[in-house]
Amino acid sequence: MMNNSDPFYETKLNKLQLMLYLLPVVGWIPAIWTLYHRQGNSAQKSISRISVTITLSWAIAYILLWTSSSLTLPTYTLRLLYLNGLLTSGYFLVSLGLIWRLWKRK
Repeated sequence: MMNNSDPFYETKLNKLQLMLYLLPVVGWIPAIWTLYHRQGNSAQKSISRISVTITLSWAIAYILLWTSSSLTLPTYTLRLLYLNGLLTSGYFLVSLGLIWRLWKRK
């Protein structure tokens, strides 16, 4: 058993877990685990819902843009793939922005 003298150890561990939920692409896995098993406090459930929502939104839009770029005329392919890149960059920036806000305790 480890005796920790830091009174905020639990808070730091909880914040680290919330940041894990917000990781781009892979954070939805522990987030959906938390929601499926109905465990965690209200902050964990809220962040888990946000993570799953933005990841699923990104994944659906990504798949739709990717498939439509392969099915359209070559003149539209580059535009759709460019839009797909912008969407993915936006997803990563939103995820990192949420992690940053969590780190700054906002």
